[in-house]
Amino acid sequence: MSSLPAWSSRTCRRLLVVLLALLAAAGATVAEAGTASGVRARPAAGAATPDRPHYDVKLRGDADGSHWTGRQRVSFRNASARPLREVYVRLWGNGEDGCGTPGKPSPIRVSKVRGGAPGRLTVNCTALRIALPKPLARGERTAVAFDVSIAVPQRNNRFGREGAFRFLGNALPVLAVHDASGWHLDPYVSTGESFYALASDFRVRLDHPSSLKVPATGRTWTLRGKPGRTVTHSVAQRVRDFAWAAGPFRSATETSPGGVRVKSYWSPDTPAAGVRLNRKDGVAAVDLFSKEFGRYPYGEIDLVMTHDFAGGMEYPGVVILGTTEEGGATVHEIAHQWWYGIVGNDEYNSPWLDESFAQYANARYYRWDGFDCSGDPWPSPTAALTNSMTYWSAHRDEYFRTVYMAGPCALADLERVLGAGTMARLLKRYAHDHWYGVSTTADFKKAAQSMTNKDLTPFWKKYRIR
Repeated sequence: MSSLPAWSSRTCRRLLVVLLALLAAAGATVAEAGTASGVRARPAAGAATPDRPHYDVKLRGDADGSHWTGRQRVSFRNASARPLREVYVRLWGNGEDGCGTPGKPSPIRVSKVRGGAPGRLTVNCTALRIALPKPLARGERTAVAFDVSIAVPQRNNRFGREGAFRFLGNALPVLAVHDASGWHLDPYVSTGESFYALASDFRVRLDHPSSLKVPATGRTWTLRGKPGRTVTHSVAQRVRDFAWAAGPFRSATETSPGGVRVKSYWSPDTPAAGVRLNRKDGVAAVDLFSKEFGRYPYGEIDLVMTHDFAGGMEYPGVVILGTTEEGGATVHEIAHQWWYGIVGNDEYNSPWLDESFAQYANARYYRWDGFDCSGDPWPSPTAALTNSMTYWSAHRDEYFRTVYMAGPCALADLERVLGAGTMARLLKRYAHDHWYGVSTTADFKKAAQSMTNKDLTPFWKKYRIR
């Protein structure tokens, strides 16, 4: 049997918590897939589109934040040389429940569509096609709007609940991406992620009972609403998604030495030692990664902590964490603010580009304490770092060992091959070149090769980076 990364000491147990936590919180599966195109200066027929989306959302929550209703409008531009005749809206919150039953409808429902003609829900009720009234030429903008109803499911999950606390990850409908591979309409998966979105602007108004605190993506502020109610406003620019939580959280705010506002929210039964450790790691990690990969651009990040949340899950400006006395997956999830959040990728078809990179950053933060990269990393002859979620959905037992263990070990070995200084420059330049854009494995291989005169072909072959 091949040797696996060894885990020891308190620090390493926290790293193991990351792996086990993510195993409980993950998701993905294919319909129409493909590798995302990189952002191009000159739009081509296959350029990623619709781009520059702007979402305006107004929602009202019920007494405990379990139901939200309101209106959502999204304007967008066609970046492709070809006319855009339709858009797809992804209702990822339906991923676990699908189309529901007569007595239990899907958690996310859309109605009263304006700006286009809606079709029937497809891809297990996670995709809604909206035909545009007329073809949208390159560079032109238009908008669609619809009523949205959100019912938080009875499960402890990224879109779910724990006791009095509600998690609304992937609850807000977002535009699907069309590129050279066509429309990306991959199915939802619960091991890993299926998500792929372009950087967007959000302006969100959440009207809720004053007894609830509502951490959310973006820079937030609150205003008094009607009697007994508060309105949380959020503005987020150049982010790929919008998430929030709701509940009777305790909270605290501190500013990192680098100037990032770190807001912590936790349930009363969350271990105090774990809350302190997550806050400490959160402040340190956001500044460290700002130095290593490029300054964190959003100004604010929220840590949402409960005792029994199933692992850790990242969203732009928000991370949700299950927290024990030894903390949680804080550092890994904060690393995701760069790897997928800022430097985007197609999470369904190239999951290693965000998960392996975030875990590499996580291991670097802990100085690789107890993480052993010796031995054969491959659980099977068909396992490869660049496999898509189609493969991993059918080989779930191989996913974490390959993507979360072999992946960061491969990047560590690349650091050895290039040299620490060159690797540092590579990651910072790679992030800079794809800032708010979309990257592919080919992009990373090209960037790495540009940093050295050594032929990296044997390295890519060794680590099955295809």
